[in-house]
Amino acid sequence: MSIRDWPAAERPREKLLEQGSGSLSDAELLAIFLRTGVTGKSAVDLARHLLNQFGSLRALLEADLVAFSKQLGLGPAKFAQLQAVLEMSRRHLAERMRKKPALENPQAVRDYLKSMLRHEPHEVFGCLFLDSKHQVLVFEALFRGSIDNTSVHPREVVKRALANNAAAVILCHNHPSGNTDPSQADRLLTKQLQKALELIDVRVLDHFIVGDGEPLSMAEYGWM
Repeated sequence: MSIRDWPAAERPREKLLEQGSGSLSDAELLAIFLRTGVTGKSAVDLARHLLNQFGSLRALLEADLVAFSKQLGLGPAKFAQLQAVLEMSRRHLAERMRKKPALENPQAVRDYLKSMLRHEPHEVFGCLFLDSKHQVLVFEALFRGSIDNTSVHPREVVKRALANNAAAVILCHNHPSGNTDPSQADRLLTKQLQKALELIDVRVLDHFIVGDGEPLSMAEYGWM
């Protein structure tokens, strides 16, 4: 049966307009993106099939072009559309984060850092550079490492802080394993960067570790 033959209240698009996007399942949201199904499968059936193939919506969203295009009903055009949607989402989160000082908007900061780092297959270390009022100036991904560690050079972080005329910084990196517990190396690096940035009067406000779930704040745990 075609989705057009379903009761209006059960059609994903109509359901979204009536009840909001939060009321839709992963398959229903994906079906709206797909727009059409394939022979023998409605858009919702195809969406369910794809979620089963990838294992989760997150895995589908993070798939590369080769893996994505191998699946029934997908290809380079859909991949390009999906990447555009994801980039619009990241830019929306960046604008939301900049509306208030970072310390007054911690959830927006967390959401933005998740969008930037959670999908990375290797460790990435970055910084949110802030002005004297703790408004975000810019985010920069500074170092990329292997699957289990990253070589971070304090001198380079200091150089970027000076280049951005930053008064404060929020450090961040991801753990591809998904576990956000800081390692001893993470804590040592945080102390080293605090000392290096103190020399140029730049405060380190926090160090977030991004994994599965919510990013961990080292400041909230008193580890800085």
